[in-house]
Amino acid sequence: MGYMNTASNGGGPGGSAPAPRWLTDEEQRVWRAYLHATTLFEDHLDRQLQRDAGMPHIYYGLLVQLSQAPRRRKRMTELAIDAKITRSRLSHAVARLEKHGWVLREDCPSDKRGQNAVLTDAGFKVLEQAAPGHVEAVRQAMFDRLSPEQVAQLGEIMKIVAEGLQPQDSGADLPWLR
Repeated sequence: MGYMNTASNGGGPGGSAPAPRWLTDEEQRVWRAYLHATTLFEDHLDRQLQRDAGMPHIYYGLLVQLSQAPRRRKRMTELAIDAKITRSRLSHAVARLEKHGWVLREDCPSDKRGQNAVLTDAGFKVLEQAAPGHVEAVRQAMFDRLSPEQVAQLGEIMKIVAEGLQPQDSGADLPWLR
């Protein structure tokens, strides 16, 4: 995985490349714990939503975004950016949500090439029914296990990580901009 320290000096041809900054044993332990926990957490939420609402977590997130948007509609491009998924994946997800009658697409009046995704009344109702179980799953899996101090620390840590990863360049090659 490239996280381990090796005996290699890391220098490229001619020895000009700087040596890799390998993770310390403690950093590796934290990194692996983070990967393990986030994988289990996402799986837990996916299974809960599939079981209780018949949808994966990504679809639930899209419905939430639309429910919070003015007039329950959002441009498809903005929805892809906010969900951090490619436009192609979003288009596929919206097509599935349309089949359920939870979302519909409409032409964007301000841009003839653009489309809006619109949360239907049926989609809003499904979201209202799914939300209590989803919130309980999040609470049981995360917040009930942490002290108030740990919750505050986790919030600060995730804010710092997210801010460091947020692209500053509007021309960045990001999947959700393709």
